[in-house]
Amino acid sequence: MSTRYAHTKIKKNKDGRRVLKPTIYPRIPIRDTDIFIYPKYGDRLDIIAFKHYGDTSLWWIIAKANNIDKGTIRLDPTKQIRIPIEIEPILIQLKAASY
Repeated sequence: MSTRYAHTKIKKNKDGRRVLKPTIYPRIPIRDTDIFIYPKYGDRLDIIAFKHYGDTSLWWIIAKANNIDKGTIRLDPTKQIRIPIEIEPILIQLKAASY
């Protein structure tokens, strides 16, 4: 299974088929170490995640921190976004919640 689903559990539905259990992402509080940027035209969450975390699969941290949802991946270059820098506590919370 790809890293995209690394924290997603598998369960069986009513028909006995294996399905992915929804992942509940943790709340991401604002911290003094967060940075704020204006994305460049054409920037996407996965590209920014790679620039700051070295991992495209962590795009959800930026999305959650900025209340970006509903399938939005491209960013508005006129709107500033928050990039959480201290992500280890977030990943620990996610791992704890998935067990």
